[in-house]
Amino acid sequence: MPDNSLLANIKKLRELTGVGFKDCKLAIDENNGDIDKSIEFLRKKGIAKASKKMSRTASEGLVLVNEIEGKVSIIEINSETDFVAKNNDFISFCKEISEINLKESGNLENINKSIMHNNVDVKNNLIDLIAKMGEKITLRRSKFFDKSEGKNYFYVHGSVEKNIGKIISIVKLKNINDKNKDLGTKLAMHITAASPLSIDKNDLDKSLIDKELEIIKAEIVNSGKKPEIAEKIAKGKLNKFISDSTLMNQDWIMDPKIKVSDILKDLKVLDFVRYKVGEGV
Repeated sequence: MPDNSLLANIKKLRELTGVGFKDCKLAIDENNGDIDKSIEFLRKKGIAKASKKMSRTASEGLVLVNEIEGKVSIIEINSETDFVAKNNDFISFCKEISEINLKESGNLENINKSIMHNNVDVKNNLIDLIAKMGEKITLRRSKFFDKSEGKNYFYVHGSVEKNIGKIISIVKLKNINDKNKDLGTKLAMHITAASPLSIDKNDLDKSLIDKELEIIKAEIVNSGKKPEIAEKIAKGKLNKFISDSTLMNQDWIMDPKIKVSDILKDLKVLDFVRYKVGEGV
């Protein structure tokens, strides 16, 4: 009779793939209990075309931020439905992962190998949670801000609990002091609302600019404008796109008459990030 650990692994594999007991047992035996290799084994044999749950879209979930002694980390953990995102087991899992994320400086590979409070690694706890919740759950992306050079500030939007929400922004500022420290949080709020793509125009991905120009030109030509007029209009629209997409050139949300660059003065933005649950999934 198979031992309990073997039966537990077979159950996990069946939950993830929808494949029958016999084939799952064979896959587990052939791959020494490794779930990921067992899924790959079944796919290669054509038994499982894809991992049943893991092929579905996970665009709900939570974003979590953690801070210790000026160091800050952020991670997005996705589920398929908001119902699961509100589940206590899911939230507890996310909280512990957020702690590990800070400890591992945002390295997802190291996070997956880390041991959780129950003495089981993150990777296998995730498999257990997927089986329990009946949904695809993924550790999507993470980032870490050290405390060198500048100071880190963050803002949580759509807060579920402290440091947990639906959108979180972090910004690192240089030359900031106690007199203007509120500006750091306000700038994080601005990033949450305005969703910039880069700090300044020189940081904006050239391929993104080229693509946007291509779209703008096509729209203008299709509207029937003459080529020489179209070129001029396209240039103006592209400049507007660059201003709207770059933090330093955006209108300040608390006073749209001035730019972000005007309120920063001697301060320098070293880095920022904005995570919105499910964005781009």
